Amino acid sequence: MVTAMSNMMTKEPGDLNDIQALLQSGRVPEALAQLDELPDGQESDNTALYLRGVCYRLLGAFDKAEHTLFTLIDQRPSYGRGFQELGHVYRDGGKPMEALGAYATASHMNPALKASWVAQQKLLDPERQPERYRQVCERITWLESLPPALLASLDLTHEGRLIKAENVCRSFMQQHPQHIDGMRILADIAVRQGVLEDAEFLLESAVAFEPDHKQARIDYIQILGKRQRYQKAVAEAKALLDQNPENPQFQSLYAIQCMQLGDYDEALALFDQIIEQVPRDPVTHVSRGHALKTSGRSDDAITSYRRALEHQPLHCEGWYSLANLKTYSFSEQDVATMLALDGNPQLIGQDRVYLQFALGKAFEDEKDYERSFHHYAKGNAIKRAQVQYKAEGTHQEVLDQIEACGPELFHSTTGCPDPDPIFIVGLPRAGSTLLEQILSSHSQIDGTMELPNVLSLSGKLRRRGRKKGQQPYPFNLASLSDEELTALGEEYLRDTRIHRQGAPYFIDKMPNNFRHIGLIKRMLPNAKVIDARRSPMACCFSGFKQLFAEGQFFSYALEDIGAYYRDYLTLMDHWDRAIPNFVLRVEHESVVADLEGQVRRMLSYCGLEFEEACLQFYKTERNVRTPSSEQVRQPIYASALEQWRHYEPWLAPLKQALGPELVNLST
Repeated sequence: MVTAMSNMMTKEPGDLNDIQALLQSGRVPEALAQLDELPDGQESDNTALYLRGVCYRLLGAFDKAEHTLFTLIDQRPSYGRGFQELGHVYRDGGKPMEALGAYATASHMNPALKASWVAQQKLLDPERQPERYRQVCERITWLESLPPALLASLDLTHEGRLIKAENVCRSFMQQHPQHIDGMRILADIAVRQGVLEDAEFLLESAVAFEPDHKQARIDYIQILGKRQRYQKAVAEAKALLDQNPENPQFQSLYAIQCMQLGDYDEALALFDQIIEQVPRDPVTHVSRGHALKTSGRSDDAITSYRRALEHQPLHCEGWYSLANLKTYSFSEQDVATMLALDGNPQLIGQDRVYLQFALGKAFEDEKDYERSFHHYAKGNAIKRAQVQYKAEGTHQEVLDQIEACGPELFHSTTGCPDPDPIFIVGLPRAGSTLLEQILSSHSQIDGTMELPNVLSLSGKLRRRGRKKGQQPYPFNLASLSDEELTALGEEYLRDTRIHRQGAPYFIDKMPNNFRHIGLIKRMLPNAKVIDARRSPMACCFSGFKQLFAEGQFFSYALEDIGAYYRDYLTLMDHWDRAIPNFVLRVEHESVVADLEGQVRRMLSYCGLEFEEACLQFYKTERNVRTPSSEQVRQPIYASALEQWRHYEPWLAPLKQALGPELVNLST
């Protein structure tokens, strides 16, 4: 307890430091009395709540301690130490199962919390739970092997204090430049900061220094995947598997990399091998379901998801995966089971989020919209507390793009002349997957996925701009030479080629690329850009009730997503003025009302002849990796256009963020 509080209290106000000192000296009643005397507002401070929970536990007031800590966790759902203290409350209060769940959640939120791992070790039955017991013991051994500086850096990383974590780790690495775990921790920090190139370099070096370090090689393969270097990732995963062909972890890693390359047959064969060895592993059953879903085998996917839940109902990714099929309806028994899980102290980490979104979908299907909204909002609140999104940052980015990318920037044609890419941009849930499915049904166009390559290139330019004496991105777009712009365009085409099947044109449907249309125009002047647009209320609420895998941090609060939509419109209006006729706007409502007319309009813009197959897009067999994968395998339906109206009583924050003008566009 003392160590935890010491870490927590580093920069807290004097009053709270005094209270901590009282607790450390065993003067618990005095500490509690001082907490009661804190000024209005400060008594609900996260640190004050934590200390109050500790006081109540030490005084044996376990119900009060539990209530206080639940309040803390509601305010900060990803706070590992809050769950750890809750585990202590349950342990001291004679509730070992609840304690085990709380400790597991704590160690998931912050793997550096050794006390939570040790507590799990004491509570687990090694005979009944041998695999989990082994994992816990391995984690304790690893934490005990870490130098104090690296343990501190790991702790800071998972507390979200990345700059401090990086400074501590780098200071250690200056003295121990080839320390493998130090390199792994520094790489993890780089990933969290979005500096994937640095992470790859660190992990590649770590593997070179110590080729037999299993976890370093796994980390390296995963970062290769994040950087879209799928062929290299597959080769590395295959080499690791060849060393131990019967290792289920290595088989799963290789299978996932195969999926990234579109080799679903190989992935499914590997998942089947794993299931033969560990038939009750829910993670493998869910991964197998994902492969089947992407391949269009939704019935088989349902079977895999259901099997995962049969073996482990607490593996809530299974529940969410069923919900995310969009076409699946839960039974009454399913809903009863999920409701029983809600609030289960053994439910840890992301599973808590998965469950809320699954329940949101279940009650939506039952037309119980109030309960549905409650669960969607609860899941989003948990996610929002785990990220550091600021709407002001996005707004400033939009202003920078407008200032830096005036019409004069595009007077000359520069960059790589190849016309291959067709970018579909906009907001998620605006109908971009439908447009991709329509266009990829054309014989001359390959569908791919949401490619992160433009975002990566913009990140490279942003890092270049941080160097002394350099202009920041996007202002440095004006200073790039023709050769540099051409090289950027060629790099984009080279790195995305792996996703193509041989057609002259291909689609990149990363919605966030709307923020970088200036970069796209400069490096690929002959590319096409289609703006997939949907009415504000429908688009924003659809995004709110969709749990995105990553990258859409604005979607976890109605206020944030409304502000994001306004910024999106502002920037798209700017692109229309700065680069006239470069972007084609396609409204989802128009596609629903006049499919053939909009298809002909898009193909004409792309310089392609009309093909009837585009009207029968739902018959096109291809892998679709987005949440709309099942919906785009059906003919167009209009029922979703007004779906948001069922939730209108609870959407005041969204309406306020959008403003009356945009709200009226939705009526």
